[in-house]
Amino acid sequence: MPISFTDANINLLIATMSALSAFLAVILVSWPYLMPDTLGARMKQVKDESEAIRRRERSKLLGKEAPSLRTEPKKIFKDILDRFNLWEEINNTTMVKRLRMAGYRGQGPIVTFVAAQVIIPGVIFIVTVLLAFVVPQQVQYPFFAKLSAVMAATLIGYYLPGLYVKNTVNKRQKAVRRSWPDALDLLLICVESGMGLESALTKVADEIVAQCPELAQEFALMTAELSYLPERHKAYENLAERTGLDAVKSLVVALSQSEKYGTSLGQSLRVLAQETRDQRMSAAEKKAAALPPKLTVPMILFFLPVLFAIIMTPALIQVFAVR
Repeated sequence: MPISFTDANINLLIATMSALSAFLAVILVSWPYLMPDTLGARMKQVKDESEAIRRRERSKLLGKEAPSLRTEPKKIFKDILDRFNLWEEINNTTMVKRLRMAGYRGQGPIVTFVAAQVIIPGVIFIVTVLLAFVVPQQVQYPFFAKLSAVMAATLIGYYLPGLYVKNTVNKRQKAVRRSWPDALDLLLICVESGMGLESALTKVADEIVAQCPELAQEFALMTAELSYLPERHKAYENLAERTGLDAVKSLVVALSQSEKYGTSLGQSLRVLAQETRDQRMSAAEKKAAALPPKLTVPMILFFLPVLFAIIMTPALIQVFAVR
């Protein structure tokens, strides 16, 4: 039966659409009050968490920095150096530089490192001698083989402290290198906003501490050196020496030229920040380009045998079924 659009039906349709529109308008207006702002709450929570992490890391930094600069060596390590007359070893500039690059400063870590080079080989020598010549063994090895094993283990024990320091230096440099472009951007913003260099370094150290405590520690130490060293460029050189990175040396050159010749520090920081970001992108692209050759051996060992099994299993089943 066809529907006839009379005046009554048209008025009812208009009234229904008007009521629906009014209802949807009320829902639209009251929607922000009916549904909580989860995104705003999450962003506020993230901000509060970031501030909490920054305060915690900064408290750790301030708590560790003061005693690390004035650490006193333990008495047992002093006795070992006195016993073997090794006090001249603590003046080894190469070893001192490596320890500073690893984050160990003061006389205490140097004495501990020299003593470890004596204690660890001695302990390993005693243990290997007992295992090789005293403890009964089911298989008897030649005397020279046992002696070679003892000497090799002792030599490895002598190099263990150096390997540990080298590993620590590599981890520290990797962390600083990863956060260096962001630190330069923050330093550029602070300098161009009118802040002095010391205030800018302090602000960057406070902001970057949650991302890279090592870099924040270096900036804080550099700020302290700028306040008491008679020559400011010495503080810049100390920063480059403690990190051992070419990017940091570039910043040191820019800061020295800015103070010596009056060049624009902001422009230099902008160029350095762009260069470090380009270098980080190039390093990422290099790693991505090296990924296919590294995946060749795992694919040959793990992927191809499974693929061959999937392809050949039905054929083998049919061959054996025919037989």
